[in-house]
Amino acid sequence: MRGSMQEKSGPTSPNIQIYRPQLTSVLSIANRISGVVTSVGAVGLVLWLLAAAAGPDTYAFARWLLSSLLGQIGLLIFMFAFFLHLCGGIRHLIWDAVHGFALSMIYASGWAVVAASVVLTGAAAWIAGLFAAG
Repeated sequence: MRGSMQEKSGPTSPNIQIYRPQLTSVLSIANRISGVVTSVGAVGLVLWLLAAAAGPDTYAFARWLLSSLLGQIGLLIFMFAFFLHLCGGIRHLIWDAVHGFALSMIYASGWAVVAASVVLTGAAAWIAGLFAAG
């Protein structure tokens, strides 16, 4: 013992190498990442609108960029991030109303957020494909 401080013999938190991530922690991290991706996507949306306002040549370039494979992947990631953040936010609103805190409900609502995000992304991509084809 040094002075009035006692040395600790081991780590105070779980070792990250042996810790198995749980759905709740993964969704918490994913919610933060999806918020950042959605913000970046919103900036992209503003740039697309500016390209439309700048004239046909600038808009044609923006359309070509978004139609490319990389652009399509980026749009798909943006859509998934948007829906994941939206569904996670709805889950948190339900928690704010003090509902769904049983452990089984926490996991059920977590998987519902993931499933709804996938389904909504697929539906939005399908609808976007319909508009692009017609």
